[in-house]
Amino acid sequence: MTVNKKKSFPFRKLAITSVVALVAIAGGVGGGGWYWWQSAIAPVESSTQTPEDILQVQIPEGASANEIGQILEEAGLIRSITAWKVWTRWQGVWESSGGFHAGTYQLSPQASMADIAQTIWSGKVQQISFTVPEGWSQKQMANYFEELGWFSAQEFLDATNNIPRERYPWLPEDIPFLEGYLFPDTYQISIDQRTPDAVIGVMLNHFEGSALPVYQNRTGYTDLSLEDWVTLASIVEKESVVAEERARIAGVFWNRLRDNITLGSDPTVEYGLGITQTPDQPLTYAQVETPSPYNTYINAGLTPTPIASPGLASLKATVSPEETEFLYFVARYDGTHVFSRTLTEHLRAQARIRDQQDAKQNSTNL
Repeated sequence: MTVNKKKSFPFRKLAITSVVALVAIAGGVGGGGWYWWQSAIAPVESSTQTPEDILQVQIPEGASANEIGQILEEAGLIRSITAWKVWTRWQGVWESSGGFHAGTYQLSPQASMADIAQTIWSGKVQQISFTVPEGWSQKQMANYFEELGWFSAQEFLDATNNIPRERYPWLPEDIPFLEGYLFPDTYQISIDQRTPDAVIGVMLNHFEGSALPVYQNRTGYTDLSLEDWVTLASIVEKESVVAEERARIAGVFWNRLRDNITLGSDPTVEYGLGITQTPDQPLTYAQVETPSPYNTYINAGLTPTPIASPGLASLKATVSPEETEFLYFVARYDGTHVFSRTLTEHLRAQARIRDQQDAKQNSTNL
């Protein structure tokens, strides 16, 4: 039987020998070198004496290992720049393909030098979160990021007008902006990535990984374009409050499209006019009759673009709708809807709900 002998690496042995020698020289030959090393890499502060104090440290792009050591020493995070040089040389031997990463880090003086160095070596930069709820428009997102103080609303909206089709070739042709494709979710990003392009990038990445497969793997509606899918799903999202009704609402809209009946969706009118109705201030007849490309009471078919960012449930419901005979629905103002098969039934349902709202308003005024 042939036994494979482990190959030797003269260069690595030489490098390790150099590191060991440096430790001995720095701390004194013999046992003193080891004791010096243990002291030099120990935390600057004891965890038993003071509360943990987290410091924010910025490592600039292109900083050398020695420059990083100086930054850490000045911040009071390491005890010895010499020990830092020894550690970085050792790290370079064992992980020659790696390196320190620029960015903003949260570091504790109660952490050992090795732990601090490993954090920067592995690029565990400070993270920050943001949340985009399902059904938000890009204008709502823009206002949200401005309120967070990350960047102005206008900067975000300007960035959504730039369609990065080179990076995301699946994006539909000729869309004017990214409405509908900025996937709603909670995200964690580096604190240094708080720019419109970075935020948009992570949302498009999530759409590509979570939403796009739903479209690509659909079994029905094979002639449905990606743009029409997202557009209809955005209307379903805005109309759906109760999860159990989502597929039925999608079914109603598909029936109306099939029969060439206008969708008659309030959220599309609101989007076109830039308003939001409430139970106390519903859409007026004048608003519903106001011409707009997004007014689905006036215009047949879908809106020119999505009106919001649909969540995964609405995207799925749009390609897997409930088979139903319903053609109409009206909101009860409690999140649920009354569904009807005929216009006569629908008008009666509207009248009942209107009378209930009027009675509730009158009782409140008494």
